[in-house]
Amino acid sequence: MTIENEKDLAALRRIGQICGLTLQHMLSKVEPGMTTAQLDDIGKEFLMKHNARSAPILAYKFPGWTCLSINDVAAHGIPGSYKIQPGDVVNVDVSAELEGYWADTAATMIVPPASPEHKRLCKFTQRALAAGIKEAKAGQRINQIGKAVEDIARRGGYTIIRALPGHGVGRHIHEKPSVYNFYNRRDKTKLTEGLVITIEPFLSMGNGRIFTEDDEWTLRAVDGSISAQYEHTVVITKDDPILITAV
Repeated sequence: MTIENEKDLAALRRIGQICGLTLQHMLSKVEPGMTTAQLDDIGKEFLMKHNARSAPILAYKFPGWTCLSINDVAAHGIPGSYKIQPGDVVNVDVSAELEGYWADTAATMIVPPASPEHKRLCKFTQRALAAGIKEAKAGQRINQIGKAVEDIARRGGYTIIRALPGHGVGRHIHEKPSVYNFYNRRDKTKLTEGLVITIEPFLSMGNGRIFTEDDEWTLRAVDGSISAQYEHTVVITKDDPILITAV
């Protein structure tokens, strides 16, 4: 969507803050031995407390309030009976709707003890997100976001999961345009003031290829490699974007 007035911006800020706070709350509660279903219930309770509805359930009838992706699961992990283990790389993706406005955010954490390799992966993925956000200004070509993300990934020796781009958001969970995490020279789209998008780099320690499991949701690495993702919903301005989901 494109912000048309102050009401739009205020409403997006509300749902963005709820998503961001839910994410931080869930990350703070992760501990070894808990199931991903229990972690999802924590997110469900927090969202319901703030009158927000789960975006994946509302839009796609996803079997969970949040997406919880562990280790070689890159995205769309279904909450269930899996017990979180020490050393696991845990991605929590929270998207929700309130009063017709939608926002989306995610982060990756490592359950202690964290290996140096996994800590480095997360650090570079956070850097890639920051680099992408820096390029997100009105008048800039959207492919400069992908270029910035890809440059950081290459610098770290990681690959991009190209099948998982960012996207427009605001009136629905997935809108146009796609926000690729690599330099797409054919995409000459220019960012416009007020446009609402997600920026969400996925960096992989392997070849970056994924497949969909038989449950038709879980996206897992073909080569069993670990990946990390960080995500914000942002509003494009002439200057630095507004980070709707930052808390």
